[in-house]
Parts: sequence; C-alpha cells; structure tokens
Amino acid sequence: MGNQTERLKVLAGGIISLILMLGIARFAYTPLLPIMLEQAGLGLSQGGWLTAVNYLGYLSGAITASLISDLVLKDRLYRIGLIVAVVSTLGMGLTENIWLWSFYRFIAGLSSAAGLLLGSGLILNWLIRHGHRSELGIHFSGVGLGIAFGAIAVELMSHYFDWRGQWLMLSLMGTLMVLPAWAWLPPPDTSQVTRSGKVMVDTPPSRRFLQLFMAAYFCAGAGYVVSATFIVAIIDQLPGLNELGAWSFFILGMAAAPACILWDLVARRTGDLNALLIAFLLQTAGILLPVVAHSPIMAMAGALLFGGTFIGIVSLVLTMAGRYYPTRPAKMMGKMTISYGIAQIVIPAITGVLAERSGSYSDGLYLAAGIMIIGSLLIAGLRLFETKQNSAIL
Repeated sequence: MGNQTERLKVLAGGIISLILMLGIARFAYTPLLPIMLEQAGLGLSQGGWLTAVNYLGYLSGAITASLISDLVLKDRLYRIGLIVAVVSTLGMGLTENIWLWSFYRFIAGLSSAAGLLLGSGLILNWLIRHGHRSELGIHFSGVGLGIAFGAIAVELMSHYFDWRGQWLMLSLMGTLMVLPAWAWLPPPDTSQVTRSGKVMVDTPPSRRFLQLFMAAYFCAGAGYVVSATFIVAIIDQLPGLNELGAWSFFILGMAAAPACILWDLVARRTGDLNALLIAFLLQTAGILLPVVAHSPIMAMAGALLFGGTFIGIVSLVLTMAGRYYPTRPAKMMGKMTISYGIAQIVIPAITGVLAERSGSYSDGLYLAAGIMIIGSLLIAGLRLFETKQNSAIL
C-alpha cells in the first residue's frame, strides 16, 4: 500500500510540475496575448517574436537535456527549472520592455524543457527502478491540465486584474506549486541495479526513414505552434466569437489531458504510423475549422480536435523513438525534438508578420494546415517505406 501511495505522489508531483512549467510558464501567454495586445502596447509582430524566443529557449533546453546522462545533474536542473518557471512568470508582469519580455520568455522556454524532458525522464526512471509499469500517459496529462488551468485562470482573473496583475497572480499560484513538485519527486537513485533482467537492444531505423520521420515531425511542430500560441487571439478576432477565445483554450487543454492514453490505445490497434497519420489528418481539420466555419460550435470543435491530437502526436513520436533506442532514448528523442523545435521558432515569427500585414491570423492558420498536409503525406510515405523494408527482410 505504501509503495502505491508513493507512486501516486511521484506521478502527482510530475503532473503539478507540468502545470507550472508548461501550463503557467509557457501556455498562460496564449490567453494573455490578446489582453497584452490591448493593454500593454504589444504589437502583433512582437507577439509572434516573443513566441519564437520562447521556443528558442525550449529548443536550447531540449538539446541540453538530450546531451546530459548524469541523473544527479538532471535532477538539479529540473529543480532549478521549477524556480525559473516562477521567476519568468513574475518578470512578465514587472516590465513593459520588449527585450526583458524576450529574456523572460526565453528562460520560460528553458523551464518548459526541464519539465517536459528532464522531469519526465526522472519520473520514468523512478517508476522502472521501483518495479512499476510506465505510466507516463498519466504524467503527460499535466500538459493538458496545465493548458486548461491557464485558460480558466486568465478567464476568471480578467474580470478583476489587468494584464500585469494576472501575471503576478499566476506567479503566486506557481510558487505554491513548486512545493509538491519539488518534494514529491525523490532524489534519483544512481545505482546500476534494477529489478528487470531483460536485455535491451537498440534497433535504429535506416537513415532515410529517420530523415523522413524528422521532416514529418517538423511539419507537426509547425501545425502545433500556430494554433497553440494564437488560438485565443484568432477566435477572438472572428465575427461573433470574441468572447470564446479563452474558453476554446480551456477546451483544448481538457481534450489534451487524456489524449496520450487514448492514442496509445489507437496505436495498439492500428500500428504507430497509422495512428500518427490519423492524428495528423484530425489536427489539420482542427486547425482549419475556426477559419472555414465561423460558428461557436465549429470553433469549439476545432479546439477539441486540436487538443486531442497535438500531445498525442508528441507522445507517439517519442514512444517510437524510445523503442528504436531503448538503452539510449535521448539519442533519437533529441534529434526529433530539434526538428519539432525549429518549426516552433520559425513559424510563429512568420505568422506574426502575416498577421501584421493582413490584420488577422487566418493566413497563419492556412499556412499551418498546408504544412500539416505535407506532414501527412510524409507519414504515408513512411508507411510505404516501412512496408518495403519489412518485405525485404522477409
């Protein structure tokens, strides 16, 4: 009983860490963006720039995380990331300087990488060492719950606080979350003894398969970042939908919470690449719905589809990477994260420029949907490539 209680504490601490390091430090910017555009003198292109800087921080953190093998150092950086998440959130409310905002968005990106990669790795390591099945689907629900938390917090606080007050209140909430996220994850066990005697063998994919896979994941990153960052501002700009932006982000987060578990079940029945292809196509539909059909129902349906697919795509891809390199999962995960992260730096900046010229984010959504269609074709190509490889082996 005690062992199961400790397991639940570790998983709960991980979920809370993701709510803080992603839901607040990273994703609260999305529902706050239209408020900052209105109240803080932030321009559309500057909003895109801040998003790009945030992802540059995330990419820098992801590359660093993929190169670190020392569990003690990973644990130390994870805990520093908890503090940085609060500091970056507090800093956003203490200035109106675009360069300081850029600095805080950059370190918020570093923090989100610490939470998503280092924290997840430490929790998985703990689960394996203590004889538990991997339950990272439960852990990753913290991403969706964090998005939903940020959206509902901003929606409620908007009635009482301006943009600055909301950042400060979020930093206060984040401070309270540091305590369980810090205390409920035990220090890492550095011994080489595990309870499993199974020999793990790496079976890396061919170079061509990896190149196609990385290109497809780049497309997924492009499709993800536009909606994840600008969906509140996009929906608020549509005729008759200006009150639904924050609620759409809340729905997105609630859809994302169980998505990893559901997509794992789909992959078991259809295979990994088939599940990815389905997720790509559904995400494309979710991106287009708000601009193709200007109705509250379609806007919410788009948020539901997008929320239910983006984190599933990440989970499926990282699971596949782990299967190819079970002894060194960071080897391929790092490469995939670089591909996904580059898209998240380039595309928001382009979207911001397009929005500045046209006065809306519709062009950015069409661009993201087009890139996702290319990604779907690449996944279909990977299926054919894999089939040919299997046939050659047989």
